[in-house]
Amino acid sequence: MKREKSIELLNMAVNDELLAVHQYMYFHFRCDDMGFDLVSSLFKRVAIQEMMHVEQLAERILFLKGEVDMKVTGEVLKLTNVKDMLEQAVKMETETVDAYNKWANECAAHADSVSKKLFETLTAEEEVHQDQFETELDNLEKFGDHYLALQSIERSKSVAMGTPAE
Repeated sequence: MKREKSIELLNMAVNDELLAVHQYMYFHFRCDDMGFDLVSSLFKRVAIQEMMHVEQLAERILFLKGEVDMKVTGEVLKLTNVKDMLEQAVKMETETVDAYNKWANECAAHADSVSKKLFETLTAEEEVHQDQFETELDNLEKFGDHYLALQSIERSKSVAMGTPAE
């Protein structure tokens, strides 16, 4: 097994996951501020799942006697339009799925079946995220701004009743 190559790929994934955490938390904050609770909650939930991916990747890197590189290269996009946010999220998840499939094959080529399996597992989870974002994007395209307005109205009703939404 060529540990160095696996460690390199795993650290590339750590970077991607950390950038996704930052991006999705930014989207969560923006959507929450606009009162779009359902979309906000989705971004927050996915960000937390991406943090768990970082942990799994880091554990594997340390097992391989590597150093976990926690720097994030890339920039958080300051998008404020929900449709743009969802399109960006779909793009990010699609790129991640493609990369993880490729990296799983590279790990297999270097006789590292455990890292291969980790990338395959993460790929399946990223596909779920991709599907969730695509579903929200479809809802937004199908129902237009009414979809977001209903979320905002629900929050307003909850606040008026003294039971703010979570």
